[in-house]
Amino acid sequence: MDAKNPAPLKSRGALGRSVADSLVITRRNLIRMSRIPEMLLFGVIQPVMFVVLFSYVFGGSLVVGGSTDAAGYREFLMAGIFAQTVTFATAGAGAGIADDMAKGLIDRFRSLPMARGAVLTGRTLADLVQTTLTVIVLAIVALLVGWRTHTNIGEVLGAFALLLLLGYSFSWIGALIGLSVRTPEAATSGGLIWLFPVTFISNAFVPTENMASWLQPIAEWNPFSATVQACRELFGNPGISPSDAWPMQHPVWASIIWSVVIIAVFRTLAVRKYRKAAN
Repeated sequence: MDAKNPAPLKSRGALGRSVADSLVITRRNLIRMSRIPEMLLFGVIQPVMFVVLFSYVFGGSLVVGGSTDAAGYREFLMAGIFAQTVTFATAGAGAGIADDMAKGLIDRFRSLPMARGAVLTGRTLADLVQTTLTVIVLAIVALLVGWRTHTNIGEVLGAFALLLLLGYSFSWIGALIGLSVRTPEAATSGGLIWLFPVTFISNAFVPTENMASWLQPIAEWNPFSATVQACRELFGNPGISPSDAWPMQHPVWASIIWSVVIIAVFRTLAVRKYRKAAN
């Protein structure tokens, strides 16, 4: 049977090699990250500052669910902070790839008999591991300032899985940016500029019903908002919007669909860009 159908075997072999190559690159990037602990440290400090500042500066002054209770706002806030944290890792992914390009490391990888997409896949997987560690630390800090979940462990883990899926999907946008610029500094700037409107024109920090009428549909159909809404639902936190928009009514499915579509589109574009850059 195998002799009659050599194509499937060849396909499986190519897939297996691609996975193996990606894991090798992932290991290489993780070792590199472990030798630069400041990367993880600074990646943790920023979201922790957001938690503290938003909790104690804005908490008690914003109306959530008809109340200005500071504790209620902290529970409303955390899904947005988690989502912001995983998406801001995009800038790091882009800067890392741009740095490898500038140093000629990509040319070295090109000379090796390895899958072309493995370099980018390995980088994004390594960034996913770093993001996971950051989210764990952030969750501990959130618990210390009063954040609580009100659902079962399965739903809580499901929420974190959606967050990491969103972060992974956005890292492919960062990869494309990193391949499209000349320096790591440009990749960092380019990776952050577009993230600010994406994260702030959303339901992350204020309910969408408090926004201008023309901004509400944009915020409600924002992929970022879908994940934030899904996490609040799975965490059992306040702030579930009464909107009739489909992503707000079915946030878990909307979050999964958006993330998968972003991965499919931007991974294709990034690998294509990488092949052109490596030729």
